[in-house]
Amino acid sequence: MAEVEEKEEDSEEEPKLKYERLANGVTEILQKDAASCMTVHDKFLALGTHFGKVFLLDIQGNVTQKFDISPVKINQISLDESGEHVGICSEDGKVQVFGLYTREGFHENFDCPIKVVALHPRFSSSNCKQFVTGGNKLLLYERNWLNRWKTSTLHEGEGTITNVQWRANLIAWANNVGVKIYDISTKQRITNVLRDNVSLRPDMYPCSLCWKDNTTLIVGWGSSIKICAVKERDHAEMRDLPSRYVEIVSAFETEFFISGLAPLADQLVTLYFVKETSDHMEEEFRARPRLDIIQPLAEGCEEISSDALTVRNFQENECRDYRLEHSEGESLFYIISPKDIVVAKERDQDDHIDWLLDKKKYEEALMAAEISFKNIKRHEVQKIGMAYINHLVEKGDYDSAARKCQKVLGKNMELWENEVYRFKTIGQLKAISQYLPRGDLRLRPAIYEMILHEFLKTDYEGFAMLIREWPGELYNNMTVIQAVTDHLKKDPANGTLLTTLAELYTYDQRYDRALEIYLRLRHKDVYQLIHKHNLFSAIEDKIVLLMDFDKEKAVDMLLDNEDKISMDRVVEELRDRPELLHIYLHKLFKRDHHKGQKHHERQIGLYAEYDRPNLLPFLRDSIHCPLEKALEICQERYFVEETVFLLSRMGNCRRALQMIMEELEDVDKAIEFAKEQDDAELWEDLISYSIDKPPFITGLLNNIGTHVDPILLIHRIKEGMEIPNLRDSLVKILQDYNLQILLREGCKKILVADSLSLLQKNHRTQMRGVRVDEENICESCHASILPSDMAQNFSVVVFHCRHMFHKECLPSPGTIPGVQFCNICSAKRRGPGSGILEMKK
Repeated sequence: MAEVEEKEEDSEEEPKLKYERLANGVTEILQKDAASCMTVHDKFLALGTHFGKVFLLDIQGNVTQKFDISPVKINQISLDESGEHVGICSEDGKVQVFGLYTREGFHENFDCPIKVVALHPRFSSSNCKQFVTGGNKLLLYERNWLNRWKTSTLHEGEGTITNVQWRANLIAWANNVGVKIYDISTKQRITNVLRDNVSLRPDMYPCSLCWKDNTTLIVGWGSSIKICAVKERDHAEMRDLPSRYVEIVSAFETEFFISGLAPLADQLVTLYFVKETSDHMEEEFRARPRLDIIQPLAEGCEEISSDALTVRNFQENECRDYRLEHSEGESLFYIISPKDIVVAKERDQDDHIDWLLDKKKYEEALMAAEISFKNIKRHEVQKIGMAYINHLVEKGDYDSAARKCQKVLGKNMELWENEVYRFKTIGQLKAISQYLPRGDLRLRPAIYEMILHEFLKTDYEGFAMLIREWPGELYNNMTVIQAVTDHLKKDPANGTLLTTLAELYTYDQRYDRALEIYLRLRHKDVYQLIHKHNLFSAIEDKIVLLMDFDKEKAVDMLLDNEDKISMDRVVEELRDRPELLHIYLHKLFKRDHHKGQKHHERQIGLYAEYDRPNLLPFLRDSIHCPLEKALEICQERYFVEETVFLLSRMGNCRRALQMIMEELEDVDKAIEFAKEQDDAELWEDLISYSIDKPPFITGLLNNIGTHVDPILLIHRIKEGMEIPNLRDSLVKILQDYNLQILLREGCKKILVADSLSLLQKNHRTQMRGVRVDEENICESCHASILPSDMAQNFSVVVFHCRHMFHKECLPSPGTIPGVQFCNICSAKRRGPGSGILEMKK
């Protein structure tokens, strides 16, 4: 087939159909003859000509069989569903029905032209040997049981029959008046659809009929289209009416004259004969025929697509010269004209992609290709993608072009390398660098090195980023190290290059070199490098450098890895940097109060020098600190609070209290100290010191009420001394006293109530009976508490503690006349062995 190049003018809207010219044998036939009709089957095509020939063709247009039927025009060819039988009629009145693979057949010559013939769709079945012919009347032929053909007239008297379409049990035909439908199962005619446009000659503008399904007939006549639905009539309405009726569900006018109709799902494919008026002349001329897809609506229609077709000799054709046939199985539409046959088919995904490429919509084309990848070869997707990349490069959108390489080039390393060199040629290696393969599939190391060298020339930051992002296995590490070293000769202090060189040394497992650079740069990754590669032996002589860089991180690392770098080694390294040594020992002490005990004496001076706020907590928490040394240091530096703590800890509480009162002059602190020690002598010293100091007296009056009798203080206050807020202090003393009284009374009530409750509980317990049976034993002789002969007199003593004795086994009464105690429980109260001794008495 040859493509029909000339279509509707170029548009941004994608066409729905594509067109090809039926060529091969058809081309040769139409050079000498002209097509008059054609019928389409899923397996083959049947073409009739003006010179009375019938050709069977394959779908490519190649001739498979030829029949010489008549010297004049073939009007109609009909095929049954199986494609095994064919019916042919011609302008000279000949009708032939025969099997393509059998010898059976029907031949008849009529005395008038026969315009149409239609076989029963299931003509191959023995009980469906029926066909109709149409000339001046519509005749039905049926083969009877004697193998003879019986003829019956279905309709006549309304002019020439111009079209017949048989579907299932329904025969539709058109004559000069309108369209009729005959139900062959009930032998009833069920409708008469009158034609519109009665001014048009029916021979020049013939009726077009097609069945959408077994009950839907589409009628096109002139510029009018009607969709007719065959429906079952309700039994109550039948009477003498046919069992079926026709309802016109849609009717609308079109812009041009209809030459053919075909269904496409719920839409219609319409072939139009077009007449147009010239801009320069008023006369009409025949334009190219149009093939439209329309959507029928309840009141009108919507145009979905419209294509103007360039068929051969279209300027000479009339409306009656065009026909539209279709193949239901493959949605193929054949436009037949005397000198040309064009095939229209629905566009597939390949056509959609080609259209997108033609419109330079590469992104959409690539997406469509990937969606239908299972139906498209990988190289075809790459071909589309490469066209897109080329387009982006031509536009100068290098980043987008490089990004698309990932999706398009995939695992094709040869294509990748070609693209890299192309980007190098146009000076855009940087654009493609971040999209290069870096996983299991890789390019040659030279490709990556070429890009790294490009960055190293112009962009140190970009170079560093690639080194961080690319695995070290992509390129020759030593080659890149040498290149970086050469650049550092020109700029030895460049931090970016130094950092990158350290990373390269790390990839190359030369960790000592990397560590030196990181420490020199004070780089934050130095600690990560040490931990990751266990470089603790390499930093034993670099502890000061590490701490100068980040004290907190360095100390945490040293303490976390004490098994690798000992505490003694760290202390030795920091001996000349006491401020750093203090930080290390302080954190060590926070983690474990005992680990660095041998350095506690040294720490006293370090805290005093660099961290006094933490000195007192250290003195409180350390049990290994020499108190005399600590006291000496604190007194030298006049650290009063620390000295007070040390004096109290060493037992010199009176001196400590004296320092609080004399040095700190803080009565609250002095009172608090006295409360902690809870020593009467300290309270006496505090009162004696405060007795001539009114502010101190006020503080004492407000705070000592619960520890010392306030009367002792009040009696010693000198006559006439002015004491600030004395009234408030006395009120507080009285309130405290009242509170104590209330608390005591409350406690007394609670005690009495609890005692009474416990007494009642004890009394109830003691009043309960105690079960005595043969399982109980005497706690003295360990024999059964009950005698074997219950008739004998016996006495048993049972105490509230549930211990039982034979009366004769009880020891002598105690010192209180008439009162007997359980010997076992009494022994427990007196002490070990007492009960045994008592039993022996």
